[in-house]
Amino acid sequence: SLAYVQESLQSRRVSGDGPFTARCHQWLERELGSPALLTHSCTAALEMSALLAEIGPGSEVILPSYTFPSTANAFVLRGATPVFVDIRADTLNLDESLLDQALSRQTKAIVAVHYAGVGCAMNAILEFAAEHGLMVIEDAAQAHMSRYRGKALGTFGAVGCLSFHESKNLMSGEGGALIINDQRLVERAYILREKGTNRTAFFNGKVGKYEWLDFGSSYLPSDLIAALLLAQLEDAEAITARRVAIWSRYQDGFAAAERDGLLLRPHPPADAPPNGHIYYILLPTADAARRTQRYLETAGVEAHTHYVPLHSAPAGRRFGRTATAMPVTERVAGSLLRLPLHTELQDDDVEHVIAAVYGAVSSL
Repeated sequence: SLAYVQESLQSRRVSGDGPFTARCHQWLERELGSPALLTHSCTAALEMSALLAEIGPGSEVILPSYTFPSTANAFVLRGATPVFVDIRADTLNLDESLLDQALSRQTKAIVAVHYAGVGCAMNAILEFAAEHGLMVIEDAAQAHMSRYRGKALGTFGAVGCLSFHESKNLMSGEGGALIINDQRLVERAYILREKGTNRTAFFNGKVGKYEWLDFGSSYLPSDLIAALLLAQLEDAEAITARRVAIWSRYQDGFAAAERDGLLLRPHPPADAPPNGHIYYILLPTADAARRTQRYLETAGVEAHTHYVPLHSAPAGRRFGRTATAMPVTERVAGSLLRLPLHTELQDDDVEHVIAAVYGAVSSL
């Protein structure tokens, strides 16, 4: 990656859509089978999705409450109302059986968030969306290199949004991508991404000069970011394999603890295998989770909770509406702990984490 960054610096072509951006676009399109545009963040890709879906004041967008604020903010910025639904206990993804409860005449789109890189029930979501004329947007921030029924996540909806933030499996510090699966949206996506102009067409020799055609913003990352990202993409298989190996060791290691009723493990469906982004455990109560987290800290193990549910957050109460009861979301928010998972973890480190968790839950 350092060699690519040096090459980019020496080329003095470091603004957006340079040669490394083009190489990333080519890699993503080969991998995903759809055009992909690098953005400066997954948040930016979500904002572009809202523009492409023509979301505006009076629109409603269905999404899970258990997600990052960007999932909702992209639509709130357009004047829309996020409509929160509960999640499934097995995947912590949007519960597709609750979509009917969230539907209204104002509903324009569904955002499928693939928590921990495990796919939502996309067939059911797409069927519901088609029946009611809704656009499906995939928040695949955590899901690069994950598949649902053999097909890459991010390629089911009209658009998909990836993240390359430093916390993700494949990273460029900051960064993201918009995957465009509906070919009718491709031309406009390029315009929105280039400040509402046809600047990309100009650089491709398709027009003599570029001009302002639509609203938009500057969603491009620097080519330096793309240089860093390209090295990660080229090593994607190895990175993913190592993370999945760690995930699998945790899964095996905690089987006995689950059988003894000390914790719950993730249970992704066979048709939606994880990409090793997150390994979490669920403790019996919020108090048990707090005590486990403190115990692990004394053992030198960093374990973290995750989202404050959007429906209960101040901005969620202000901007959104809650369409369903939230028993799973509220239980998970209080009892979930994420365990260390990154490629620098050695096998001995993983065994230490497993032993520390057993020490914690055995003393509850």
